Amino acid sequence: MSESPRVLLFTGKGGVGKTTVAAATATLAARRDRKTLVVSTDTAHSLADALGVTGGAEPVQAAPGLYLQQVDTQRALERHWGELQRYARGVLAELGLDAITAEELTVLPGAEEVIALLELRDQADTGRWDVIVVDCAPTAETLRLLALPEALDWHIARLLPAGRRLMRALAPVIRHVARVSVPEDSVVGAGERLHAGLMGVRDLLAGPHASVRLVLTPEAVVVAEARRTYTSLSLYGYRVDTVIANRVFPDGGSDEWRRGWVEAQARHLAAVRESFAPLPVRTVPYLPAEPVGAEALAALGEQLYGADDPFAPPTGEPPLTISAEGDVHELSLALPLADKQDVDLARKGDELIVTAGSYRRVLALPAALARRSVTDAALRDGRLRVRFQAGGAHDRDA
Repeated sequence: MSESPRVLLFTGKGGVGKTTVAAATATLAARRDRKTLVVSTDTAHSLADALGVTGGAEPVQAAPGLYLQQVDTQRALERHWGELQRYARGVLAELGLDAITAEELTVLPGAEEVIALLELRDQADTGRWDVIVVDCAPTAETLRLLALPEALDWHIARLLPAGRRLMRALAPVIRHVARVSVPEDSVVGAGERLHAGLMGVRDLLAGPHASVRLVLTPEAVVVAEARRTYTSLSLYGYRVDTVIANRVFPDGGSDEWRRGWVEAQARHLAAVRESFAPLPVRTVPYLPAEPVGAEALAALGEQLYGADDPFAPPTGEPPLTISAEGDVHELSLALPLADKQDVDLARKGDELIVTAGSYRRVLALPAALARRSVTDAALRDGRLRVRFQAGGAHDRDA
């Protein structure tokens, strides 16, 4: 067993069948003698229905070599968020809010999905699994989740160290003037552990053994969203290795209605192959019945991947690279399918702020680049290339 498991995340627009494709991939991994865990960040828990088993808070065997984990969000929330929530409830109570209102205000938005990612990291750390398959929430929620660890890191790295010192110095004043309790070291420590856990998730999912698979159906609206998702995932440093087109109609024959659908889907599939090249585009036919249970899912997995090894580590250039040639350094960030007019770049101190459409990433520059000035930037061949050179002020907009 390898030290790091192969992690595959499946996402796509709601209703495209990503749960079925994720379950089929996990079942195939187990059939090919890889000890496999399949988990979901989607609170609907459709995976258990697809596998025909009852999920549990701990991994439950669904088939030989295949285990399903259905995160117990209440128990996991208490472990990762409980101390912080109790402190926040106490402060709100001291300010005069009733217990029910305080409870509602301290619920972490998207908590279930965040906790599922933390549980995923814990499972990866056990060394028990060869493959971990993640059935993600629909696209928009997935992008918010995958952006969260780095966004929190940007804030917490600045707040926590100073926060500890300030709290010790100002605690008497805060108690006297504001008449509320200040967080003890244990509460701040809980915040630091949550932050460290989220960064562990980030390291796992953006690492060399993880990749995302985009599931779509050959329809104009769905394909357009998948294109934006590909750009956004790359912006945040996550590698996409496959596109899966689901529910593809077979030949229409003499049925005029079905033939129209076949022709429309063929046009969309041609656009998908052109847009996403060189990524492989795999297809799943429109099945006569929904595949439920290990046998049906394994058959679908074989049909989807054939004799290929869909569990090999991803290849190709990482989403973010830094290179040097003489005195010039270049930061290269993958932004496939991005339009130049939708990309914006700014430099603020030791940070590079990259915006692509409605998504933004704040990159903390390594020391070798932080001391240098941006000389030029260009979007070429699906990558944003930013060149740095020694000399000049480095805190101006790029």
